[in-house]
Amino acid sequence: MGAGDRSACSDSGIPFGLSLSKRTSLAALAAFAAAPWLQSAHAADAPGAIHRRWPPNRPTPPLDLAAWEGPRWRLADARGQVVVLNFWASWCEPCRAELPSLELLAERHASDKLQVVAVNFRETDGAIRRFLAQSPLSVPILRDSDGGAAQAYGVRIFPTTVVFGRDGRAAFTVTGEVDWAGAAARAWIAPVLR
Repeated sequence: MGAGDRSACSDSGIPFGLSLSKRTSLAALAAFAAAPWLQSAHAADAPGAIHRRWPPNRPTPPLDLAAWEGPRWRLADARGQVVVLNFWASWCEPCRAELPSLELLAERHASDKLQVVAVNFRETDGAIRRFLAQSPLSVPILRDSDGGAAQAYGVRIFPTTVVFGRDGRAAFTVTGEVDWAGAAARAWIAPVLR
């Protein structure tokens, strides 16, 4: 199965394409995608991903999480930078597939003051350690141990990425796997970098 066949996982850990209730999951995702405030990505580098602007009247929730290694990380401390906050889990195949392109995004835009942060969803130290032993990450990893941060940002499908402008406000979200080096992601990121 390619990325276009299975671009997101539910918070139960079951890829939508493999779920026993495939029709229900696909119907829910289709209904979600049909909402008028969403913008679907139709580029080859973001098949099935859903891009949507952050509602202007919705406040940006604060974020203060423990880091896997290092000090706590606070969104308020990142003001002046563009922050790409990716919610992921090691059991989610699309999450694992997306992480290398997020690392590349961080490398390419470090001089633009863009920071990529990976927020692990409710996994144990052992699960994260096993994942990192096989697939080391260079971006900071935060721990959403109780799922509170994901809930605050409305994350129910993984991966979900929230992008913040330099003012600290959420600008948009992307649900589903994306090649962050591709054309769709470049078009989404460019206005926030200005």
